Amino acid sequence: MKGIILSGGYGTRLLPLTKVTSKQLLPVYDKPMIMYPLEILLKAGIKDILIIVAPDHAGDYLKLLGSGKQYGARFAYEIQDKPEGLAHAFIIGENFIDSNNVAMILGDNIFEDDMSETIRNFRSGGHIFAKKVPDPERFGVVKFDENMNAVKIEEKPKEYLSDYAITGLYLYDNRVVEAAKQAKPSARGELEITELHNWYLAKGELKVDIVKGEWIDAGTFETLYKATQLARKKSGLMKS
Repeated sequence: MKGIILSGGYGTRLLPLTKVTSKQLLPVYDKPMIMYPLEILLKAGIKDILIIVAPDHAGDYLKLLGSGKQYGARFAYEIQDKPEGLAHAFIIGENFIDSNNVAMILGDNIFEDDMSETIRNFRSGGHIFAKKVPDPERFGVVKFDENMNAVKIEEKPKEYLSDYAITGLYLYDNRVVEAAKQAKPSARGELEITELHNWYLAKGELKVDIVKGEWIDAGTFETLYKATQLARKKSGLMKS
């Protein structure tokens, strides 16, 4: 399996902090934000990782992470010139993915759980991770059956479908590139990740895992602060 960290975008919700650096390079307690998703991939045994970045701060990522040798891994870099949707990452990474399965994680997502076993055991189809939330209307949500097979997915539903939000970690086989190429841009002109989920869902090949610990999308000041608290707690310096 190969890994992708999507670390593009402009981080406009975190201005003025992101006027001088990339959102995913901001500190979360004692290390840059991107280190947390990177550690999830490395812990799962993924050694080939593509890091997709916006053009303005590409050199900063290279300076921070280098070739990956110090982590016992190999890092490759690609530029996403403008935000074209999460699914676009698989088109950018087509040659990198080649005939392999792939785990993609968003560079601003921080998880408390250890997903290593699920990632290592993945073989085919699609696999997403869902977290129960109090405000599902803000997210893409998934409804699933007793066998943890996805039944229906909807982006920011106006009517209640499920209170399980889809988090920013996705496992796919190499057909995901084909699925991404077939996806049609949404009203906002982006290739949405929901299109890929539904592609596998239509084939009955989309599994769901429940995230039991905390999950933080650290894209706002409030969630960035919350992520710092979680990271400090995990370091053992703050009592539960």
